Amino acid sequence: MPEVIINGPDGRIEGRYHKNQDPKSPVVLVLHPHPLHGGTMNNKIVYKAYKNFVKNGFTALRINFRGVGKSEGKFDNGEGELLDATTALNWLHDQNMEATDFWIAGFSFGAWIALQVVMRRPELENYILIAPPATKYDFNFIVPCTSAGLIIQGEKDDVTKEVDSLKLSEKLSARDEADIVYKVIEDADHFFVYCLDEVEQVIDEHIQQRLVLDSTKVRKVKRDRRRRRKKKLGAEVRPERNYNPVKDFTLFD
Repeated sequence: MPEVIINGPDGRIEGRYHKNQDPKSPVVLVLHPHPLHGGTMNNKIVYKAYKNFVKNGFTALRINFRGVGKSEGKFDNGEGELLDATTALNWLHDQNMEATDFWIAGFSFGAWIALQVVMRRPELENYILIAPPATKYDFNFIVPCTSAGLIIQGEKDDVTKEVDSLKLSEKLSARDEADIVYKVIEDADHFFVYCLDEVEQVIDEHIQQRLVLDSTKVRKVKRDRRRRRKKKLGAEVRPERNYNPVKDFTLFD
């Protein structure tokens, strides 16, 4: 998993990137929790989701939002972070020109950003939201969308109330063609501290089911390229140095 540096709107964006040998493999972008509360791309949930996608044959990228790790800039209350995610997705498109399946996933604050990207990018036909902060953040940006989604909620989450996440899932399910799966993890708090294996299993089963369903889908149009930057975004790739995925885990939102 080499380190990548992507040219972002506020300077460099740091990421970890796994490139599948199959140029047509599905592609995913994974986003981390709130930068001001310790959120990084090495958060346990983010790392496990990323590794799960890799295990299932994906080309995968996880990034640090601006001001986190080696990413330049400073926290921008979601607006700049949305630009960071969009830039990373554009970079993934440029690096994977033969891919047709693009996913996005996010944990907590990262889930809020991820869903905003879904609403703007029709090529994202699948997404995973882990503990989306429906209690704390405004989700009124939601528009009719047929993308398939998985929402994972902790039963005892005192940051994101289960009743609010349920309402969010119902709103996303309002479109008849939308396939939304809502999963509640028993006894889990916002960070799923003692329930990481259950979260991993739910993600793994969902990915495999969607890959089977999507393989039988007749695609009438090619993925939308209209939003891509006309000029390719450059990136510097170099080997990881002294990177310990266990040691670098965090347990913050």
